[in-house]
Amino acid sequence: MAGSVIELTDADFDEVIHNSEVPVLVDFWAPWCAPCKMIAPVMEEIADELADKVKICRLNTDEGRDSAIEFGIQAIPTIILFNDGQMQKKWVGLTSKKNISEAIEELL
Repeated sequence: MAGSVIELTDADFDEVIHNSEVPVLVDFWAPWCAPCKMIAPVMEEIADELADKVKICRLNTDEGRDSAIEFGIQAIPTIILFNDGQMQKKWVGLTSKKNISEAIEELL
């Protein structure tokens, strides 16, 4: 089964994070952000490779301002790894696929 990146909104953010049986990786991004466009293919690759082990999501911070404020997003891209509804790891700015994948594997 190929993975896909799930688009989150403020309305479904908490439900997805807190009701997931697997870790959840959330990419906080905006359409005007060049670095966000650079990390998007990495998120797609991780979604494909770890489809059954982790949920890969993204939240447009222009539209999901409440969730962005709740998690103190001050720069994008910001990527947060959640497990059991709790923040486990946070990356601000560009990071490598290797760093993200290693953090996910530690939770599995």
